[in-house]
Amino acid sequence: METKPAFRTNFRRKLLQWYRKHKRDLPWRRRRDPYAIWVSEVMLQQTQVVTVIPYYDRFLSCFPNLRALAEAPEEAVLAQWSGLGYYRRAKLLHRGAQTVLQQHDGRMPESAEALRELPGIGPYTAGAIASIAFGHAEPLVDGNVVRVLSRIFRRRGHAKEGRLQKEIWALAAELIDPGSAGDFNQGLMELGATLCRVVLPSCGRCPVAELCAAAQSGDPEDFPETPPAQKTLRLTRSVAVALRGEAVLLLKPKISRWFQGMWSLPQEYVAEGIEASGLLQEALKARLGLQFEPKEALPSTAHGVTHHRITSLAWKGPVSGRLKTSAEYEEARFFEAHELATLALPNLDRKVLNAAQIAPGAA
Repeated sequence: METKPAFRTNFRRKLLQWYRKHKRDLPWRRRRDPYAIWVSEVMLQQTQVVTVIPYYDRFLSCFPNLRALAEAPEEAVLAQWSGLGYYRRAKLLHRGAQTVLQQHDGRMPESAEALRELPGIGPYTAGAIASIAFGHAEPLVDGNVVRVLSRIFRRRGHAKEGRLQKEIWALAAELIDPGSAGDFNQGLMELGATLCRVVLPSCGRCPVAELCAAAQSGDPEDFPETPPAQKTLRLTRSVAVALRGEAVLLLKPKISRWFQGMWSLPQEYVAEGIEASGLLQEALKARLGLQFEPKEALPSTAHGVTHHRITSLAWKGPVSGRLKTSAEYEEARFFEAHELATLALPNLDRKVLNAAQIAPGAA
């Protein structure tokens, strides 16, 4: 699958000239600190740039260097990540920082191979850190790169197909500019994010359109092919906004599928036809010794987690009784409204609290 030297030279020159002139001013591009680049790349996984920017700035303000992150409690890390979703990323980033501190004296490894040994770092993130922070000629492939290169070379297959992924990684490795690896990789991603879009790509403004087989054939939107749709699973949960005075009850389950280590409102997943508020009353009484009075039905809220769509049916009301411990929870306690913004609390619960007109921070 070797590309011709003249093609590689021309492609690199055109892409780098365009990137250096038109690149967006993003906060992680203003520094070469490998730790900051690592944070940005983890946050950008499955999340749009415009969403990441405020979280990135806030996270680095709280954890300005690798040691600060490594020595922070996990709950503090999750609190700063709260609302960004995919919380496993934050946990692995935290574990990775601890590993660098313990095994590498706090200095990030430079090679992609060594970086891949850290928790949560796969080939893409290793290539990003090695090339952008250290200038090593390591390729990286994300969704943008798959789209750009599948169009340049008119490669058939859908974006998540193993065969196409393998081909794109090989092409990215051949094309990468050994003298400007970081800018080259960022240029490929920038091209996919801004011009070589999924729909209505701006081929007329693309710096490499004359080298693009799909653009020349007039069918760029056919590449890559759309992967088979994953079925959306719809779930319903019953949620209690249980109040003692103005303070709201939150729990920290010992086992949670998506939000391990985070606080949550009392909840029960329910099947169709189940009387949801009654189920909440029974659960709070049996597990925590509290009598819940669901006085106000709140507007339902919806939230997506991976390929699940979760509808929350919530009730607000007072509780009475003495809060007892339960084997299901690490902690259970009441929080005042002003404390909620700084907690590690998932967005699906922040939406419920907003519906209850209890200000928990952004949702």
